[in-house]
Amino acid sequence: MKTELPAPIDGFFQAHNSGSTENLLDLFASDAVVADENHEYRGEAIRAWLDDAIAKFRPLQAEVTRVEAVDGRTVAVAQVSGAFPGSPVELRYRFTLRDGKIAALNIGP
Repeated sequence: MKTELPAPIDGFFQAHNSGSTENLLDLFASDAVVADENHEYRGEAIRAWLDDAIAKFRPLQAEVTRVEAVDGRTVAVAQVSGAFPGSPVELRYRFTLRDGKIAALNIGP
């Protein structure tokens, strides 16, 4: 299913699925924070976090199945598959956008 996503969110999933994270930080605000699996990542640590996940769970793929607006955030629901137990799983990527950039991202069930 093709789901229309705001440009920075679409760019995030392109980097996620292609493994090409070179320009990933251009999508994030300078003070952005990512929360995933009880850890927070800021700045360059955001790219390192995604690079590590891609390498560890290769091939790591997220297929967005629907998009919802919830409490001022854009929630992309995705089927995520890779080399991890229980694959695939449905995860919610909760994005807060500000000035055309990702200001916050929280990932979980």
